[in-house]
Amino acid sequence: MEVKKCFGLLLRKRRREKKFSQQCLANKAGLDRTYISLIERGSRSPTLTTLYKLSNALECETSELIRELEKDLGIYNIDDLKMFATE
Repeated sequence: MEVKKCFGLLLRKRRREKKFSQQCLANKAGLDRTYISLIERGSRSPTLTTLYKLSNALECETSELIRELEKDLGIYNIDDLKMFATE
């Protein structure tokens, strides 16, 4: 699965676990609701700054989101990253 699609699914899952609407998450993160929607659909990749804003709004560590993303993508060691080098 493409990294941005997988992250979008993870973001949607985390948002729903908090019972946040897209608008609520956007407000908490200082982002636009349409941008949240684009990320969740896998149409956009968040910048590092946006990733920090999202994790703060979701009340979790950024590293926690990255670890979960890596797990979802099946990345367990540095060699597993090679398949994503061209994305």
